[in-house]
Amino acid sequence: MLIKEFVKLGKENLAKEVEGFKRKPHLLIVQANENPASDAYIRGKIKDAEEIGAKATLLRFPVTITEDELVEAIQEANVNPEYDGIIVQLPLPRHISEAKIKITVSPEKDVDGFHPLGSFDPCTPKGIIDYLESEGFAFEGKNAVVLGRSEIVGKPMARLLLKRSCNVTVLHSKTSEQDKAFYIGHADLIVVAIGREGFLDTRFSYKPDAFVVDVGINRGEDGKLHGDAIPNLPVAKQTPVPGGVGLLTRFALMENLIRAYKKQ
Repeated sequence: MLIKEFVKLGKENLAKEVEGFKRKPHLLIVQANENPASDAYIRGKIKDAEEIGAKATLLRFPVTITEDELVEAIQEANVNPEYDGIIVQLPLPRHISEAKIKITVSPEKDVDGFHPLGSFDPCTPKGIIDYLESEGFAFEGKNAVVLGRSEIVGKPMARLLLKRSCNVTVLHSKTSEQDKAFYIGHADLIVVAIGREGFLDTRFSYKPDAFVVDVGINRGEDGKLHGDAIPNLPVAKQTPVPGGVGLLTRFALMENLIRAYKKQ
């Protein structure tokens, strides 16, 4: 099934579930940046919420807001029963610690899945896992390679794959080219999230039945969006860019919001 179809069907099912709720699940989006990409992501999240019958509110602050002021605003939202889920749109201004803000959001409302004590899986890895399961990918005992070790994608992706009994190898900027070629060539699943256009290309060999999940979003010289992998690699399945993992991430956020609503 194409990702667009998977997400469309998932939203339809969530909308049916929300119809039976006593009130609309409510997502609070906190923004403290002036970033066109963030603005686009937020518009998408608000649209997603509307499509499933939920509500999304944007609380926007100037980039001059102090860390203490932002912490206070989030703490007020934590205790406000009107909000079921809270997300803080990244990036934050340089004078504000992302690590501190992530743990300020209540674990019960952290639908982004960043809080170490929270029960929600981070949206991008969760969306990827759910889609792979729908495609019949059998995780147990498979060789999985994760390219990238970020706190948002790489590390939590590796953790979720380990929970499903994959043999997980994380490759990064300090991994030798020889080792990258070896592990990529033996991988049943490759998740690439390094922010380098076309990094996965024909200089590597691939198992013909491998799955490639492309998390990369890069603006090319042609003005178009490109992934971390070139299109049409010689593998069984490859997610597109655009129209791929971004949609899965946004849908996973809506699933986490519904779960948070039920917990409230």
